[in-house]
Amino acid sequence: MTSIPFIFTLSLLIGLIFYWIGARIAPKGTKTPGKLAPYACGEDFPPVRLQVNMERFFLYTIFFMVFDILAVVLATSLARPGILPALYALIVFASVMLVLPLARW
Repeated sequence: MTSIPFIFTLSLLIGLIFYWIGARIAPKGTKTPGKLAPYACGEDFPPVRLQVNMERFFLYTIFFMVFDILAVVLATSLARPGILPALYALIVFASVMLVLPLARW
């Protein structure tokens, strides 16, 4: 009863049952053109406002990845304190300070 394949199959079966029940009791709507519009309120927005600045997006993702990796390194290095985690943090800080002036906010 507690084997991994049995538990996996049981959880998959329970999830499928919940999905089937949800599909049965969900309200059924009609396909109106308003539902296919980008905004349900019906207000038309100019397409210029909907454009995403990809340069800024990639810059944010790079910063997120750098700080995420820094957090993992610092969190896993608590068992072995030393100069390497602090050196890595200083290198990350210096690289972020070098990249910040290049960012066009």
